[in-house]
Amino acid sequence: MRLKDKVAIITGAASGIGRATAELFAREGARVVVADKNGEGAAEVARLIGNGSIAVTTDVSRSADVRKMIDATTEAFGRIDILINNAGFGIAATVVDTDEDDWDRLMSVNLRGTFLCSKYAIPVMAQVGGGAIVNTGSYTAVVGIASRAAYVASKGAICSLTRAMAIDHVGQNIRVNAVAPGTIGSPYFDAMFAQADDPAKLRQTLEARAPMNRMGRPDEIARAMLWLASDEASFATGSVMTVDGGTSIW
Repeated sequence: MRLKDKVAIITGAASGIGRATAELFAREGARVVVADKNGEGAAEVARLIGNGSIAVTTDVSRSADVRKMIDATTEAFGRIDILINNAGFGIAATVVDTDEDDWDRLMSVNLRGTFLCSKYAIPVMAQVGGGAIVNTGSYTAVVGIASRAAYVASKGAICSLTRAMAIDHVGQNIRVNAVAPGTIGSPYFDAMFAQADDPAKLRQTLEARAPMNRMGRPDEIARAMLWLASDEASFATGSVMTVDGGTSIW
């Protein structure tokens, strides 16, 4: 029960890494705010994990939605101890091929969403004596990959923002860290496999990115999130924990 009586907001929590993190945090005693643009999915996760958890339909790119999420959290629990900025998505394209509107849409979710959620959660955390923020970065912020220009740029910015936030808010007893996942099995990749001409070949290609020769699991990232969010990581701030099966050491 490493998060007993803690209140944790997790964005993008209806599926994938976010859902696995919500499930784990609830088992560890947290009261979880399951935030996702997919309101029905969020409600289902909140129902399944129990422990007084609530669901809030949230588009993290919209300031009004984020403020509503913060208000719902404080109304239900009176505090915020943990914020997991996980909502995000990718686009398969080079800089030349990326549509300008698609670029803006991705940045508004991945980067602006991290900014907005942090902007409105930090004052509440400070009022209750501090807290922990964990952002979802990516190993691609360090090594880059082909045909993912907007996604890589957003994750690089998130890792840099993590360090800046850590410096700015350490005096408020707020720790800010990030997890940099590798290629993780999720509904995003399930949809990609379903549309591929040769799903088996695509899977083999993705698995071959890592020396471990497999894709990661959402629960493996959730455990990293748990450590950084818990008091066990009390001396960790401004760090980016890479959990990528060794991909970034090739």
